[in-house]
Amino acid sequence: MSIIKERRKINKALRKAKTVFLMAHRDLDLDALGSSIGMNLILKRKKKKCFIIIDDKIHEPGVEKVLRELEGCINIIKSEQIEEKMNKNNNKNLLIILDTNKSELVQSQEALKKFDKKIVIDHHDVGKTTIKDATLIIDNKVSSACEMIASLIEHYDVEIDSYYATILLSGIVLDTNNFTLNTTSETFYMSYYLTSLGASAKKVQYLLKQDLQEYTERQKLMSSIETIDGNIAFTKATPHTKYRREDLAKVADTLLFFNNIEASFVIGKIGKDTIGLSARSLGNYNIGKILEKLGGGGDTFNGAAKFEKTTISKVEQELKKLIKEEGE
Repeated sequence: MSIIKERRKINKALRKAKTVFLMAHRDLDLDALGSSIGMNLILKRKKKKCFIIIDDKIHEPGVEKVLRELEGCINIIKSEQIEEKMNKNNNKNLLIILDTNKSELVQSQEALKKFDKKIVIDHHDVGKTTIKDATLIIDNKVSSACEMIASLIEHYDVEIDSYYATILLSGIVLDTNNFTLNTTSETFYMSYYLTSLGASAKKVQYLLKQDLQEYTERQKLMSSIETIDGNIAFTKATPHTKYRREDLAKVADTLLFFNNIEASFVIGKIGKDTIGLSARSLGNYNIGKILEKLGGGGDTFNGAAKFEKTTISKVEQELKKLIKEEGE
C-alpha cells in the first residue's frame, strides 16, 4: 500500500485540522525522529500549527545531535503540555503517529486518549495492540517511516533544507542497516531523491557514529553466540552489564551477516530491573509471532520485548521454548 495512494486520507484530515500533533515511539531513533521532522515540514508548507511530542529523557547519540542542532527550529513539547496547545474545538485537532502502530510503544499512551482524530503512518506489521480508533496508513513493504515521508515530500513538492534531507536519509540508512535489509527499488530512488535535495552521506555517517565504549561493550555480546536449528543466532549478556535498547538491536542486526543465519535474538539487561530482547530476521522467519507471545511486538523483519523483575536466564528459557514450538 503506497502512502501516495493513501494521500487523500491525509489530505481530508488536514483540511479539517488547525493544530496537528506528531508523536512517534518511545526511545526515539533517527527513523522516528526523522519522519516526525519531515512531516513537520509538510505541515508548515500547509500552514498548520504543529507540535512534536517527545517525553524521552535520554536519547541515543544521533537523536541527541539532531535535537541539539535543531533547538529552536521545531516546536517540541512534552505530553503534559498537549492540552494547553490544543485548539478549543477538538474537531480541529489531529494526532499523527509515526513509526509505530502499537499503543504501548508510543511516547505517551495518555496522549492517545486526548484526540478524537488520529492517523497512523508506519511500516511495521499490525498486531493485537495496533491502535484501533485511527486511520491506518501502513506499508510493511517500505524500508522505513522516513521513506514514506520522503515520498510525501516529493509528491507535495515541499522545498526542504539539505540538513533536513540528511536527517530523512539517515533514518532510511538506519532501518535498512546501510541498505542491506528490507530495501526495494523505491528505497534506492527515495535515497537518490533526498541526495538530489542536498542530503550528505558524510553527515549521515556523523549522525550514525558510534561511541567507542558502547561498541566495545556490544562486542562482548558477540563472544557467546550460539545457533538454534542451524539458522537462528542467539546471544545473551551477563547480568552485570547494562545495555541500551539500541545496543541490543545493533547486535541483532550484525548477527544476520553470518552465513546461513536467517534470524537473530539478543537478550540483555536494559534497566535496573528490566530485561530487553531484540530480534531481527531476513524475512523468512516470523519473529513478530514469537515476540507477541512474550508480550512484545514486531513484524517479519524486526521486533523487541521487555520484561520487568525477571532474569536473563528465565527470558532465555521462555524464548527457546517458543522457538522450539515454532519450529515443530
